[in-house]
Amino acid sequence: MPTAVPTDRERTAVQAYLRLLHTVRAAFDGPPGAGRPPLVPPSVLAEAERALARAGFTGNEEEFFRLLGAWCPAR
Repeated sequence: MPTAVPTDRERTAVQAYLRLLHTVRAAFDGPPGAGRPPLVPPSVLAEAERALARAGFTGNEEEFFRLLGAWCPAR
């Protein structure tokens, strides 16, 4: 199966999504009983949304997750 080289915008979208994912994981892995819900900074979420939109992935989640899987395969 031929592999496609991701465009700069696609690569940026995947990287922004992975930063968002790591931020969410860090928020949930915070100290237990901290007494507050996990919080994701709005700037991190906005960065991911802008990058996904610029790469043309808005409403095209199947294609995005295919690209994400190729970029960062499950272990």
